[in-house]
Amino acid sequence: MKLLINAFFVYMIVWWTVLFAVLPFGSKTYAEAGLEVTDGGDPGAPVDPQLLKKAWRTTWISAIVYAIGYAIFYFRLIPLPDIPTQ
Repeated sequence: MKLLINAFFVYMIVWWTVLFAVLPFGSKTYAEAGLEVTDGGDPGAPVDPQLLKKAWRTTWISAIVYAIGYAIFYFRLIPLPDIPTQ
């Protein structure tokens, strides 16, 4: 059970890292779109962020990255130093 919980949290770390890498792709700002910024708005804010679409992309990319990392660890493709345990 502990292994499953650890795997979940490692996946979540990968997911958030990939999310911040995916967020800028496909975004168009108000300044790029030539739209007028309303009161209190930022010209660098995205017009249509498409967050649900980016969340799905992030999920699939994270699954692939996690699977590659797991395969490297499981098959010892890159040797890791022996870490003493208590």
